[in-house]
Amino acid sequence: MKVDTIIFDVDDTLYDQTIPFKKAFRKVIEGPFTEEEIEKVYIASRKYSDVLFEKSQRGELPLLDMHIYRMTAACQEIDLSLSDQKAIEFQEVYLEEQQKITLFDDVEKLLELLLSRNKQMAVLTNGGEDHQRMKIEQLNLAKWIPEDRFFISGSIGHAKPKKQVFQFIEEKLSLDKSKTVYIGDSFENDIIGAKQVGWHAIWMNHRNRHQSDESIQPDKIVSHPKELLDVFSPLNPLL
Repeated sequence: MKVDTIIFDVDDTLYDQTIPFKKAFRKVIEGPFTEEEIEKVYIASRKYSDVLFEKSQRGELPLLDMHIYRMTAACQEIDLSLSDQKAIEFQEVYLEEQQKITLFDDVEKLLELLLSRNKQMAVLTNGGEDHQRMKIEQLNLAKWIPEDRFFISGSIGHAKPKKQVFQFIEEKLSLDKSKTVYIGDSFENDIIGAKQVGWHAIWMNHRNRHQSDESIQPDKIVSHPKELLDVFSPLNPLL
């Protein structure tokens, strides 16, 4: 497998999304919660967010309602009853903390490596244009990736895992799908989405999540950002 184009997810792939989540949780929600409990709420919130994302994107569910539901439902998984007002307060503080995010150290090294080898890089992320653009700017991704290679579902009109969003990028970048790899943390959105259109896919499964469909296999599974450096090492035939 020869790879010429590497496309990245953003949330919990390029940076640790639990850091802003945990900081916001401890600031807003009182109680002696363990790190494991907060991480369980985080994982559950991602699950509920994915369930409601399409309805929100279509305008069938106000964004505020999605934010309230995903947090109140996630907290129920640790038997914590959270009021709507507290969920709104959490979202406000969470947004503030997201404005302080930084790349995984090993991801920054990977971007430098790929840039030095003249690989085409891009970003594909689900979410609203303004919100995801804020994260892209905070992570300073334009240092390695040209502005016209940031693809955000909110401005495209389709979201992962729909085929259309991947096909949109294929057309925009004139991709050879046999030489394209997508890297993301969500099996459903990222791995299934990429594999169904014939791309290669690397699952950044650093949360040890369950593989929901055994009939679809990622080309590689990594459990730590450092492993991505090993995958794209100059000694690896991927390059």
